[in-house]
Amino acid sequence: MEISFDLKATDGRARTGVIRTPRGDIRTPAFMPVGTAATVKAMMPESVRETGADILLGNTYHLMLRPTAERIDRLGGLHKFMNWDRPILTDSGGFQVMSLAGLRKLTEEGVKFTSHVDGSKHMLSPERSMEIQKLLGSDIVMCFDECPALPADRDTIARSMELSMRWAKRSKEAFGERPGHALFGIMQGGLERDLREVSAQKLREIGFHGYAIGGLAVGEGQQAMFACLDYAPGFLPEDKPRYLMGVGKPDDIVGAVKRGVDMMDCVLPSRSGRTGQAFTRRGVVNIKNARHIDDPRPLDEDCTCPTCRNYSRAYLSHVYRSNEMISAMLLTWHNLHYFQEIMQGMRAAIAGGTFDAWEADFHAGRADGDIAPL
Repeated sequence: MEISFDLKATDGRARTGVIRTPRGDIRTPAFMPVGTAATVKAMMPESVRETGADILLGNTYHLMLRPTAERIDRLGGLHKFMNWDRPILTDSGGFQVMSLAGLRKLTEEGVKFTSHVDGSKHMLSPERSMEIQKLLGSDIVMCFDECPALPADRDTIARSMELSMRWAKRSKEAFGERPGHALFGIMQGGLERDLREVSAQKLREIGFHGYAIGGLAVGEGQQAMFACLDYAPGFLPEDKPRYLMGVGKPDDIVGAVKRGVDMMDCVLPSRSGRTGQAFTRRGVVNIKNARHIDDPRPLDEDCTCPTCRNYSRAYLSHVYRSNEMISAMLLTWHNLHYFQEIMQGMRAAIAGGTFDAWEADFHAGRADGDIAPL
């Protein structure tokens, strides 16, 4: 079975559809929880599935360093290793090399870097990234690219984009023919419209199963990101999925879908859960605040997740202040549930032609703010 994309409905530029894979369907718009080191932190895989997630993201950089892709391959591949039998997308490792690795040296061949884990030396190239992702056995593979931090001058962005396009061609050649697996190209070009268009054209000429919009959510701010998304998705094929990498907050996600994006990922719901922040339809609740200590109400009375059904704000405040592991577990479960609830709401609204009304209700609820203290 080949991986395919069925576009079911549109409402304005917002789209809903299904990415069909041998391991199951991915409903779009889709939010992918991040399983950095073969785990979504503080969650069991079956619990992640219960939140409504159809696909997870794994990190090539982290897994190549520990426990190594070769070990995961010997143990049956990433799906078996982490007990997740549905689709997995792996990033290329390029972003982490640029942001985490020390003493890195960038050349046409690839990137030489020193591991942040143990100081060992490594080389990551398009060919090696494809090899690692094949060993992992991921369903959707990302091209190896360079992602420059913004702001950056136009010449730097242009050189980086051209390098990424050469690496995209090498990634496609190294990927080869792998039935049942997909390779996504990554558009670069910073906030320069003409560079984004050139990048998209080069990727289309190479030909990919799907296309990502890279180089955003790297410090440019929401207004600049949305300005780029006003045109960037339109440069990509309509009949292929569009993936915005590393986004984001709930209002970032809704704004991206409104502008034609089909897939997103972000560590925010799990990272925030570990630091005492919960996302709700009325905005962000900071469980560290003293107002919650005696509050018997749930985080969100309209939420159906196990956290909101079974635990009070007072209890969540207590376990967070006591540094109990269940704090991260309960808040992460709620956050992932809420993010998937947003995706389901948008899918239904796009299919029903009511996306504008849904979006207005979404923003109105958040504008109301949290419920009043007792």
